[in-house]
Amino acid sequence: MQRAGSLFLLILLLTGVLFSLSCNSCQSNKNTIVTGVYRQISPEFNADSAYAFVEKQVNLGPRIPGSDAHKACGDYLVAKLTGFGALVTEQKADITHYDGKNLSIRNIIGSFYPEKEKRILLYAHWDTRPFADEEPDPGRQQQPIAGADDGASGVGTLLEIARNLPQYPLEVGVDIIFFDLEDWGQPSFETDWVQGEWWCLGSQYWSEQPHVENYKADYGILLDMVGAANASFLKEGYSTQYASNILEKVWNTAVKLGYGNYFLSKSGGYITDDHLPVNKHHRAPSINIINLKTDTQTGFAPHWHTHRDDMRNIDRSTLRVVGQTVMEVIYSEK
Repeated sequence: MQRAGSLFLLILLLTGVLFSLSCNSCQSNKNTIVTGVYRQISPEFNADSAYAFVEKQVNLGPRIPGSDAHKACGDYLVAKLTGFGALVTEQKADITHYDGKNLSIRNIIGSFYPEKEKRILLYAHWDTRPFADEEPDPGRQQQPIAGADDGASGVGTLLEIARNLPQYPLEVGVDIIFFDLEDWGQPSFETDWVQGEWWCLGSQYWSEQPHVENYKADYGILLDMVGAANASFLKEGYSTQYASNILEKVWNTAVKLGYGNYFLSKSGGYITDDHLPVNKHHRAPSINIINLKTDTQTGFAPHWHTHRDDMRNIDRSTLRVVGQTVMEVIYSEK
């Protein structure tokens, strides 16, 4: 019995060793499995640089068409795009607005690698709203807003992308457009409503009369209000209607980069924005990356069209998320 017990004990010990070796082998194999982590191919987006581009615009003052700040900012944008190596084209025209006023618009187009046939269109508006019609204080509603998020954030993000384009060549051509007179729609405090399409006049003009005859791009991406902390980018309605495949491409790229907490798989409302005339005139099937909310009365962030839309709302992390996502999309093109 004693020998049999010893033999049984020896068998148990050997079994334990073999089991231990087997488990260690399994663990070793698990550690060597490639999990398919996504590898970024685009250059790093510098959020500090983008933030500085936003701040520069805001420091000039409200960029209302016809103002000194508007002229200074337009000159600044032209100089930056030119300095980054773009072929710059300006569109200037006079528009009669809803109130009968004659307004001058200035669309600014920077083309990178203009010789390439396949083109991607990136755009934002650079003007600011002359009214703070969502401001709680009625006495301040007729004052212009700073437009840090609504206008400058999209422009600043695109300027940082533009800065990278000549340094890190890509396979396709890119056109960056800063549209004017997007944000001068009739204010909500006026009671005598004028029928017509009074938003997005700069993009309407370009869509009807592009800077290159018969211009077409493979697709377009609009950036509007892309700088605030805790931004939530929902799948905007017209983007889904006109360019659902591009929408999915951009959102999937954001998720691969780890930004799924910003780019949400939820539907948003239909937003009249610069991508609408671009889509209607078939210049480029376009989507809108825009901060949309489900818990506010307006559907936008609380600072929208108020005097709170200043640099306090601009968050470097959000600028990086949007900028890196767009760069990854365009650098993935062949």
